[in-house]
Amino acid sequence: MILKRTMTMLLALALLLPGAAFADEALSAALTRQMEVNRQRYGIAGQALLVAHNGEVLFCGADGEADVERHERVTADHVFAAYSLSKLFASVLIMQLVEQGQVDLDAPASAYVPGLPKAWQAIRVREFLDHTSGVPEYFAQRQDGAASTAMAFPKDLPAVFASLADTPLQFATGTDTRYTQSNFLVLTALLEAHYGKPYAQIADERIMRKLQLGHTWLGPAALPKQGVVRSYVGKDGRLVPEQDIDWPDYAHGHAGLYLTLDDLGRFLKAVTSGELVGKATLRRLWQPRTLANGRRGGFAAGWEYGESGAYRQVGHDGGTRVRVRVLFQGSLDGDVYVFAYLTNGSVRNVWSRVLVGSAMAVVAPKQFPAETLSEALVRYALQAPVKDDAQAQAGSIRAQHLLNDAELERAINTAGYSVRENLGIDPALRVFELNTVLFPDSPNTWDSLAEAHAAKGDQDKAKALYEKAHRLAGRAKAGEAR
Repeated sequence: MILKRTMTMLLALALLLPGAAFADEALSAALTRQMEVNRQRYGIAGQALLVAHNGEVLFCGADGEADVERHERVTADHVFAAYSLSKLFASVLIMQLVEQGQVDLDAPASAYVPGLPKAWQAIRVREFLDHTSGVPEYFAQRQDGAASTAMAFPKDLPAVFASLADTPLQFATGTDTRYTQSNFLVLTALLEAHYGKPYAQIADERIMRKLQLGHTWLGPAALPKQGVVRSYVGKDGRLVPEQDIDWPDYAHGHAGLYLTLDDLGRFLKAVTSGELVGKATLRRLWQPRTLANGRRGGFAAGWEYGESGAYRQVGHDGGTRVRVRVLFQGSLDGDVYVFAYLTNGSVRNVWSRVLVGSAMAVVAPKQFPAETLSEALVRYALQAPVKDDAQAQAGSIRAQHLLNDAELERAINTAGYSVRENLGIDPALRVFELNTVLFPDSPNTWDSLAEAHAAKGDQDKAKALYEKAHRLAGRAKAGEAR
C-alpha cells in the first residue's frame, strides 16, 4: 500500500516537472523503507522526500502523520513549514542582481542600503550573504537558537537597524562564520531598495509567479485551512505541538516560508537548470570562501557549502526539521543530484542532515561513501552488542569503504557525535570504541571515547582514556621531532 501510494505521487510529480521520469521500483521501495526506518528510529511525526538526478525524479514519497493527535496521514501535497529555506529565495534574488551587474558583491552593502549602523558601513554584500559579517542577532534567542515566540519584534527594518546601532560586532568581519538572521535582513533591505517594492512582492514576481508555485507562501496569514502539517518538537521522549513563530513581514527573506514538496522541487529544478540564475554565474558564486585566518567559510552565496566524495554540495536547512542539498561534479551540466527532505518534527529532534545523508546512502552508495558509512554506523550503533562485533565491524569497514585513513577516522568520529546527539550516549560509545579498534594509535579516537564516557558520568574511565590519549599525543610529537 505504501509503495503504491509512493508511485502514484511519483507519477503526479513527473507530470509537473519537465524531464522527470519514473525511478525503478527497487529504488522506490528502498527509499520508502528508509523513510520508515527513519520514522521509527528518530520518532519523526511526518515526512516527505524528493530525490532527482539530472532533472529526472527518482523518488517522491511521504510517510507518517501530518497531525499526530488526529492521525492525519501526510502526503506529498501537504504544506510544510520550511523555515530558513526562505534564505534560498533571497539568495537567488541577490544572485540575479549580481548576474545583471546591478550589485557588486565586493561593494559595501551601505552603497545600496541606507541607514545601516555605523559599524556596518564597510561590510561587503558578500560578507552578509555568507554570514561572515560578524553583525549581532536582532532578536532574543531561546536556548535552541530560535526566536522567542513571545517577543515583540521592532516595527520595521529601520527600527531594527537603529536598535543595533550601539551593539558591537561579534567578531572582526571576514575572520569567522556566524549564522545570524540579521545578515539576511540587510539583503532584504537591499532588494527592497533596488526594486522599490516590499520583499514579498519581489519574491512573488521573480520566483513564485514565474515558476507557478501555487502552493508556496511567505508567512502563515494566507495559508489554507486544510492540508498544512502541524509542527512538533521532541520533549521528554514525546512529540509536543509547537507554534510556529509569527515573523514580521520584513523577516520573510530569512524565515516564514511554507510550501509543498512539489513546489520545492520546482524551485530546485529551476535553480539547477539555470532558469533563475545562469549556470555560469552559479559555478562562479558556489565556491568555498577563504576567511582572513585561512580557514574555509561555511557558505557560498548564501548556500551552505561542503563536499561529499567527488561532489560539491550546496543547500540549506530549515531549523532541524527540513533540508535541501544539491550535489554536482564541477559543473551543473553533468552529474547533478537534488535531495529535499521535509519533516514536521521528531521525538529526538534529529538533525535534517542525518536524514538527507541516509537517503544519499540508499540512492548512490558508491558516489557518497561518507554518508553510506555514517548510515552503516548508525545501524551498528543500535544493534545489541555481541562478543568481538567491533572487530568484525572494523574488518567489514576496511573491506567495503574506499576512504583513506584520515578521511575514515574523521568520518567515524563525526558519525559518533551525530549518533550521540540524535540517539544517545550508549549507541555513540559503540561508534567511538569502533574508531579506537580501527585507529588504536590515534590520540583523537581515544579522546573522543573519553569525552563520551565523561558525558555518561564514568569519570574514572574517562580519566584513564584521556591519559592514554595524552600519552599517544606525546609519542606522536616525539616522533615528529626526531
